[in-house]
Amino acid sequence: MAMQLLSCSKQTETLNLIAAKDLYPLQVGKTFTYRLDSTVVTTFGASLQQFYYLAKDSVESSFLDNQGRQSYRIFRYLTDTLASAPYQYAATYYAVIDSNKIEYVDNNLRFITLVNPVSENTTWSGNSYINTTTNAANYFLNNWQYQYQNVGAAYTVKKGNMNNTVTVLQQDESSSPTFNPNFYYNKTYSVEVYAKGIGLIYKDFLHYTYQVTPSKYYETGSYGIRLNLVDYK
Repeated sequence: MAMQLLSCSKQTETLNLIAAKDLYPLQVGKTFTYRLDSTVVTTFGASLQQFYYLAKDSVESSFLDNQGRQSYRIFRYLTDTLASAPYQYAATYYAVIDSNKIEYVDNNLRFITLVNPVSENTTWSGNSYINTTTNAANYFLNNWQYQYQNVGAAYTVKKGNMNNTVTVLQQDESSSPTFNPNFYYNKTYSVEVYAKGIGLIYKDFLHYTYQVTPSKYYETGSYGIRLNLVDYK
């Protein structure tokens, strides 16, 4: 009986394991539709302003990169939140499926978005391929330590309740606990949520620097993006 119980326990444990590739199962023809909230700096840095869209990410083609790894080309199209206008091409991204990690290329920046093993104790330097020392625009990406959280938990997005998800906390840093318009403030927050067998279901990124001298303004380069899964096919 003890041996039978041990066998069942091992089988259950194996069935519950999640690999990085299971969290981002791409194939040509798949599409993901998100509600996209974009945060930008207004003229002269007076404030932060949000714009709202529907974003459709379409896996357009696959190829082998220069290391022979399976890679995918992803096109993003945008329309208004009511989809009253045709989708318009906005950007191209690349995903690389490695044996132990997933890489994602956005605007020529290569991020290590997922790694093995997928467990609460796993951390990694997700921005290690990015030049964060001599390129001033990328300074804020330096030394991020990605961490898995809430492995196997449910997560609710606009599509509905998703089971067996994993949260990747990438960065949560600010110059002080709360924002005060009379003082300098810097904030960077980045988190992604993936669902097993589906892919990215939620992303929340915000980075901004607020200056008070010689006047009060938000620095150029402050921006944010939030993706919330609406549908996938």
